[in-house]
Amino acid sequence: MQNPFQDTSLQIGSRTFNSRLLVGTGKYKDLQETNLAIQASGAEIVTVAIRRVNIGQDPNQPNLLSVIPPEKYTILPNTAGCFDAETAIRTCMLARELLDGHNLIKLEVLGDEKTLYPNITHTLKAAQTLIDDGFEVMVYTSDDPIVAQELESMGCVAIMPLGSLIGSGLGILNPHTISIIKENTKVPVLVDAGVGTASDAAIAMELGCDGVLMNTAIAQAQHPILMASAMKKAVEAGREAYLAGRMARKRMANASSPETGYFFK
Repeated sequence: MQNPFQDTSLQIGSRTFNSRLLVGTGKYKDLQETNLAIQASGAEIVTVAIRRVNIGQDPNQPNLLSVIPPEKYTILPNTAGCFDAETAIRTCMLARELLDGHNLIKLEVLGDEKTLYPNITHTLKAAQTLIDDGFEVMVYTSDDPIVAQELESMGCVAIMPLGSLIGSGLGILNPHTISIIKENTKVPVLVDAGVGTASDAAIAMELGCDGVLMNTAIAQAQHPILMASAMKKAVEAGREAYLAGRMARKRMANASSPETGYFFK
């Protein structure tokens, strides 16, 4: 008999995953630490900044794919460092060429070097062009429910609203808007950016998000490999708590022991 509380797999575009934790590859001290942390995280999707990391562009430099082989992980090229639609589109084209036709990408078009907040106008433009060219687009965006609906309607396979600014570690600053996005979106919603510690990841999952993407929270922890393990558990616990359904919030106390059947009066 099937367990009624058994979770389903995470479906993103044409691909299916068991882990709901997605991790990045930047800011680690070396490739060995990168490898060990990703293993500890249990992640199946690993995102790579094409403009900043060597995955074959330079045969004379260490290749990141030597420690995160595409046979074991789903490589998710991202357009980090792109500040206009045209540059982001070219970066995705390069990634597809380097990865032998791989079409799942994470689009991010930034609007400001200080905040790294998304430029929504250029994000929408780039997303439409890439979708028309056969890419499956996971898209970094603001926590605006209307923008999320627009990105979904044009065909993005996952919506990735920021929890807070990239690399800030401030956690989920606007949980209500994240909840609205999730409630009104049929494709997966994954919190992207701002997670600082395990409780932030758990909160994102308790809101009903389908997954969490993070990099700095693990790579810049005092002990990255241990933090990666903590994040794995936090995502799993948050997901189970969401599926279980939390108790109702109440303004007054409510005794947890029964109020009838006393042995003494």
